[in-house]
Amino acid sequence: MTANVDLVQRRERAVARGVAVAHPVFAARAENAELWDVDGNRLIDFAGGIAVLNVGHRHPKVIAAARRQLDLYTHTCFQVTAYEPYIALAEKLNARAPFSGPAKTIFLTTGAEAVENAVKIARAATGRSAVIAFGGGFHGRTMLTMALTGKVLPYKRNFGPLPNEIYHLPFPVAAHGVSVEDTLNALVLLFRADVEPSRVAAIIVEPVQGEGGFYPAPAELLRALRQICDEHGIVLIADEVQTGFGRTGKLFGIEHSGVEPDLVAIAKSLAGGFPLSGVLGRASIMDAVEPGGLGGTYGGNPVACAAALAVLDIIDEENLLERATVIGGAIKARLEAIAERNDVVPITAIRGPGAMVGFDIVKSRGAYDPDPDATKCVTVEARKEGLILLSCGVYGNVIRILVPLTASDGLIEEGMGRLERALAAART
Repeated sequence: MTANVDLVQRRERAVARGVAVAHPVFAARAENAELWDVDGNRLIDFAGGIAVLNVGHRHPKVIAAARRQLDLYTHTCFQVTAYEPYIALAEKLNARAPFSGPAKTIFLTTGAEAVENAVKIARAATGRSAVIAFGGGFHGRTMLTMALTGKVLPYKRNFGPLPNEIYHLPFPVAAHGVSVEDTLNALVLLFRADVEPSRVAAIIVEPVQGEGGFYPAPAELLRALRQICDEHGIVLIADEVQTGFGRTGKLFGIEHSGVEPDLVAIAKSLAGGFPLSGVLGRASIMDAVEPGGLGGTYGGNPVACAAALAVLDIIDEENLLERATVIGGAIKARLEAIAERNDVVPITAIRGPGAMVGFDIVKSRGAYDPDPDATKCVTVEARKEGLILLSCGVYGNVIRILVPLTASDGLIEEGMGRLERALAAART
């Protein structure tokens, strides 16, 4: 029995089955964009801990910053005795906010916490309660964020009733037959049939849908939402949990559109693998909540804040915004060449800003028939090739690539070769 097999059995006995695991391998150690499992197998990491590791596994500067902080203190609770790393990180993020005017920040622990607090802040600032989200969007697994998430399976089934006054619009994806005009017409209908604009606290949108399939929000849609929010006094929330911190070639994904949000939910790659999230927002909106209304025992952990300060330095020092664009261009060019082959599963709709790259697997070329079974097969075959790969999408037919931005050209090329072989193996 291998160590992986033994751990699979132990996991089944000890861990609740509701926690799914994409691959039956267990990490022993990792470095940058490579991982070695407990059986000694080397794997190239194209998942990045689901977009957490934009600066790679164990970046030396992140580890050094965390170690320095570990030698000082690991926890006091910021609401009991505060500490400088929290403030210094807030200052750095406020200076780079994707909107004009004064900014403020709070720190939490998870992406779902960030989204929940963004909604709390929006409700406090507007005195309203309704929130509009999008089909296909993913915002977390807590009761509120699960309600905001626009996908039933596996996130909502058996967990109802869900919080009320959450409304969904269709997200514009050409392959799914939904245009920006369709989305905006649905919003007009929503305002007429279900909730008047004066009751809406916020509209929340991912600049690029993550779990929903790596579909970018069209700039036309974001501009229209900004105008509607301004007209009706609605807070526009950008969920940057997966798109943030360089993944798209900008620090924040919404910067590609030129649209300024009011609040930004942040997490994942913020602290290079340490659990840290937050809400970055316009100061006037952030300060609508009275003292004591925000916070959390572990929110803004000092070790995680120290790591995050290092992450922001690494993004600048190693030019990772430009690097994301280079990596994404190379990956998409390789995928376009693979798509021309007849001996691989049919792939289409290669897309994504920067290094947030996705593509669809379909049953036949020239038509859009999602093939979730072939997609699962590709992820399995990729693992056999030594490549960690993830799928997503409302139809379960999207392959997403989240390789660390610090990966070398040679390693990315090696990983793409393994992906190509997996696409061919899934065809047979």
